[in-house]
Amino acid sequence: MLSRFRKTTVALAVTLTAGLAFAGGVYAQQKTIAIGTGGTGGVYYPLGGAIANVLSKALPNTQATAEVTGGSVDNLKLIASGQSELGFSMADAALDAYNGQDKFKSGKVPLQSLLVVYPNRMHVVTVEGTGIEKMADLKGKRVSTGSPGSATEVMAFRVLEAAGIDKDKDVKRERLGVAESVNAIKDRKIDAFLWVGGIPTAAVTDLAASPGMKMKLIDHSDTVEKMNAKYGKLYSASTIKAGAYPGTDKDNAIAEVWNIIVTGDKMSNDDAYNIVKTLVEKKADIVAVHKEAESFSLDNQIQERSPIPFHPGALKYFKEKGIGG
Repeated sequence: MLSRFRKTTVALAVTLTAGLAFAGGVYAQQKTIAIGTGGTGGVYYPLGGAIANVLSKALPNTQATAEVTGGSVDNLKLIASGQSELGFSMADAALDAYNGQDKFKSGKVPLQSLLVVYPNRMHVVTVEGTGIEKMADLKGKRVSTGSPGSATEVMAFRVLEAAGIDKDKDVKRERLGVAESVNAIKDRKIDAFLWVGGIPTAAVTDLAASPGMKMKLIDHSDTVEKMNAKYGKLYSASTIKAGAYPGTDKDNAIAEVWNIIVTGDKMSNDDAYNIVKTLVEKKADIVAVHKEAESFSLDNQIQERSPIPFHPGALKYFKEKGIGG
């Protein structure tokens, strides 16, 4: 009886071990891709969700998820620590990480660019009644410069500096994400905020459509030349067109910077190739979620728009399509 019990136990153990080994094999085939995005009021997050959905459907045995983060700086740090495989970043923050500068003085992040995605437009936002008509009027006001883990903060500091405004002495500075900034301006807790994002940004649309308030966007394109002289040719003058947000009746002269999707130095050439191919060829599915994905096009895949070298797997796809990279 005891001998039979032992045999049965051994048989069960062998079966269980084989089952676990099989399950392990299946599990090993499953790839998980965490995508660092941004706050829920911005554009990175809905775009990241659409990308995760497209990748999960198109790539076999792959589960991609969009993670809410503080934005570019957080995303780059998550890639550096191996907690994310992909991340959205503004070009300026990515270059800082690649070179180990500013918020990345603790060490360089070995980044590779997968795709140039769309231009991020700087919004300098206020409402009527604050007395703010131009950049110089921000002096002495309560101003939010973006959340601490965002590239909004990186670029906001540079725009203020180029406009002759000391971020520490000339304004009463808050560090709020775009959704929190909109709530604060509605409650009259701040007078203005800076936000860099796609058009339209949901939270800014919400402010523009708020009854009893008239949103204003402040011109600042004259800061571009000074920023490029100091930080490299990352920025360009652009326009937020009249009507881009409810009630905006004139063009807004702004600074813009390109966004890129980056990875670290661990992704295989095959994975990078398949991800880039999917994002370009399934663009229509992503545009259905947010129209900024129209810029996920091959003609934007030029190295001048990304200060980070393209991944060899991405370059392989671009070359197949006749793009030099």
